[in-house]
Amino acid sequence: MDKRIFHILLIIIVGFLVYSNTFNVPFHFDDAPNIVENYKLRDLSNSWPPSGSRWFGFLTFALNYYFGGLNVTGYHIVNLIIHIFNAILVYWLVVLTFKTPYFKVAVISASEQTQKTDTVPYSPIHPFSSASGGQAYLPLFIALLFASHPIQTQAVTYIVQRFTSLATMLYLLSLAGYIRSRLSTLHATRYTIYAVSLFSAILAMKTKEIAFTLPVIVALYEFMFFEGNLRKRILYLIPIILTMLIIPLSFIGIDKPIGDAIGELREAAQETEEIPRWSYLLTQFRVIVTYIRLLVLPINQNLDYNYPIYHSFFNPEVFLSLLFLLLIFALGIYLLYAKRYTLYASRFLSFGIFWFFITLSVESSIIPIRDVIFEHRLYLPSIGIIIIFVSLTFYIFQAMIQNPKRSLAACCLLLAAAVVVFSIVTYERNIVWKDEVSLWADTVKKNPYKARGHNVLGNAYYNKGLQDMAVEEYQIALRINPNYIEAYYNLGNAYKDKGLTDMAIEYYQIALRINPNYAEAHSNLGVAYKDNGLQDMAIEHYQIALRINPEIIEAYNNLGVAYKAKGLTDMAIEYYQIALRINPDNVDAHINMANAYDDKGMTDKAIEHYQIALKLNPDYADAHYNLGVAYERKGLLDEAIKQYQIALNLNPGHKIAQNSLNRILQIQRSK
Repeated sequence: MDKRIFHILLIIIVGFLVYSNTFNVPFHFDDAPNIVENYKLRDLSNSWPPSGSRWFGFLTFALNYYFGGLNVTGYHIVNLIIHIFNAILVYWLVVLTFKTPYFKVAVISASEQTQKTDTVPYSPIHPFSSASGGQAYLPLFIALLFASHPIQTQAVTYIVQRFTSLATMLYLLSLAGYIRSRLSTLHATRYTIYAVSLFSAILAMKTKEIAFTLPVIVALYEFMFFEGNLRKRILYLIPIILTMLIIPLSFIGIDKPIGDAIGELREAAQETEEIPRWSYLLTQFRVIVTYIRLLVLPINQNLDYNYPIYHSFFNPEVFLSLLFLLLIFALGIYLLYAKRYTLYASRFLSFGIFWFFITLSVESSIIPIRDVIFEHRLYLPSIGIIIIFVSLTFYIFQAMIQNPKRSLAACCLLLAAAVVVFSIVTYERNIVWKDEVSLWADTVKKNPYKARGHNVLGNAYYNKGLQDMAVEEYQIALRINPNYIEAYYNLGNAYKDKGLTDMAIEYYQIALRINPNYAEAHSNLGVAYKDNGLQDMAIEHYQIALRINPEIIEAYNNLGVAYKAKGLTDMAIEYYQIALRINPDNVDAHINMANAYDDKGMTDKAIEHYQIALKLNPDYADAHYNLGVAYERKGLLDEAIKQYQIALNLNPGHKIAQNSLNRILQIQRSK
């Protein structure tokens, strides 16, 4: 039980078991714009040279797409591997910490003091000494609780939050590598591992902005657990500290005047202008207390909290929350400088407190983010709280039970029970993520008075073809927030699909009155006008949509359809080509392009695009039929028969395909 290889194996098994029901969880919410609809991921060449503040995270998604397309299983496997590796890195981090100069001195001093039984009536065995079992089991239970804690589900099961777990992996690898290099006595090994640590820090900075605190944590760790010549230690830290420049430079670039750069950096450090910095900070005092509660008692987890914004420091909830947090931070400072034997474990506890506050500071300070609370933001900070909980458990049990073996057994049983309970809760929480409806129904049930939850639940019903239920949720969202523009837009979509085009136009127009620059509303309003036979008005709104957002593929595709309906086939082809340059995998654009080429008598080109479309979507019955028509036109009757038969297998009610097939078979029989 005290062998490290067994510990690593146990961490892997627990991590796999608690997330074994997530491999078929679909894409959710922000997965759509970042992965499903992010056409830059379709081509690996777009990932080089490195650009953007989250380049490395997007590179991993591009690799997922390259090897498995949009099959969610591959994305979940990678997410789970990252999570399990993070738990192993947490284990390694604690093991390395016990080898630092501070703990060697502390444990020796503690052991010497326990021998002075004539002056000390009873002194518990040092919880981090080999005699107590602390060095063997503390890393294990810290890693197991990290792997199994329910709060991690959002960072692991929610595919797009790989940004968080991947940045954490690189963060931990950099810190552990730094510690290992400092402990090494061989120069070649030391500098090789240091290079790995530095490279990991750079990649972390290019994965997610939470990595900005990494140099602070490394410097804190250096001065808490190491010793030596101050000048040499600072020189050793400088390369790591310089990596902090990567994140701001990723936002502003290096070729701008200093004044413009400062202005852009200030803008980048404020995701939303709806929440003032001071109000965001006050709100975060309350949010952080909620985070601590979720880590200690992970119940009523929610994807989309309805959290109030606080504007006054003298609000009792804000003031009491700040007081509570200051007491914890003051305790961290006290533990850092405590020297009594009974507090020799205090520096590790102090490090856990500082870790929690420092790693949370990027997203819970004065940088306003539209959503003031999200559970995935606890993924990295949770390590600090888990360190505190497990360390205190060992210390308290060894203080209460004087027999070392019994105290160790009791401690391990309690922590094992916690791991089992957390694992069950995590597994159950992952069931909620099984589809859009279950996830957002859970969110709305726990948070019925937030418009966004009802709107997204409406989208979930809409995607399942449950239009009436979708309309009901959109209407609830509008009752909660009458200016919720997305709900008006979605109502327009639902009514359009129900054939109520005039009502759809009305809701699109309301959305555009609220925001005249809503590109998607212009595009879909164009579709509604087209359905009413108003081609010129449709073209006008498609063009407006593209002036606002030149990346809307549907608008290019619809413009092509409109121009083809007006007999302008060459212009139609031009717009289809633009749509396919943006996304070569757009099935509708390939079909429409093929139809246009077919109208122009360019049958070979038409066949080429039908074949591409069917490679992307083999179950498209109309495309099989159209390809059959093209083959028939070229005299390839056997190929035409095959395509008509496939179309009928996919859609037995496809009368045109049936008639075409009967006609060819009759011709062949007559011969």
